[in-house]
Amino acid sequence: MSSTAEAPRPPVRPAPSPMAPPRSFLWSRRVFLTLLAGFVLLPVYVMVSSSLKPLQDVSGTFRWVPSGLTIRPYIDIWSTVPLARYFVNSLLVAGSATVCSVIIAVFAAYAVSRYSFRGKRVFTVTVLSTQMFPGILFLLPLFLIYVNIGNATGVALFGSRGGLILTYLTFSLPFSIWMLIGYFDSVPRDLDEAALVDGCGPLGALFRVVVPAAIPGIVAVAVYAFMTAWGEVLFASVMTNDETRTLAVGLQGYSTLNDVYWNQIMAASLVVSVPVVAGFLLLQRYLVTGLTAGAVK
Repeated sequence: MSSTAEAPRPPVRPAPSPMAPPRSFLWSRRVFLTLLAGFVLLPVYVMVSSSLKPLQDVSGTFRWVPSGLTIRPYIDIWSTVPLARYFVNSLLVAGSATVCSVIIAVFAAYAVSRYSFRGKRVFTVTVLSTQMFPGILFLLPLFLIYVNIGNATGVALFGSRGGLILTYLTFSLPFSIWMLIGYFDSVPRDLDEAALVDGCGPLGALFRVVVPAAIPGIVAVAVYAFMTAWGEVLFASVMTNDETRTLAVGLQGYSTLNDVYWNQIMAASLVVSVPVVAGFLLLQRYLVTGLTAGAVK
């Protein structure tokens, strides 16, 4: 036996996988994503920093580093304009339009998905074709319809929350129906048949079987309807008055003939964005699933 010790062997490094991307590509992707994140977050920084500055710091040249911070704009936004009333109006209008849109879209989409009737294809194509026209095209006709209905029947649609809810319902309902049709088509019909065999009627099968299976699609429709009504400006500026004005239009009250309260506008914009951002974060999982399933189908 030889007494000479064998030299240690160098560790064998595994060969790089042929499918692994090169290191330069990984660094390029990181740099690109970092620049993209900075580009997206820059307006957020401007909004947040401006909302915490005194008015004299935001009236002139913009300063990237504020000279002082104050929460006074967040206190003054409620007294400069009746922001609380606008907030309640927006919640009532957007919430009511969302609930009505979801209820009607569920029944309409279920009927189109599960039953055959004369004019079915014409109905679906007509529903989808309404999305081809710009919204401003309906402004004057709706205005005249609401005024004439008010003059003939005494039902005040113009300048009321009910008229604005009906307006937003006409915008969100066609797309909601179309998206739920695709989602209901992805739910197996065997579930309906099993529910009917167990003694459920058509409505029982809808609410006990199909609706629970289609929760992601329904949530996606609800989020879409709410977003459509929450941030709309054009129709809200024409169809409302001082008592029924919504947040999207009420933010214009921070601009006067003499000055623009930029710090309060930024603070109010952040406050307005809180419900939407919080709801999106809570329902993000259902929203992505619902949009993907409806679009693929």
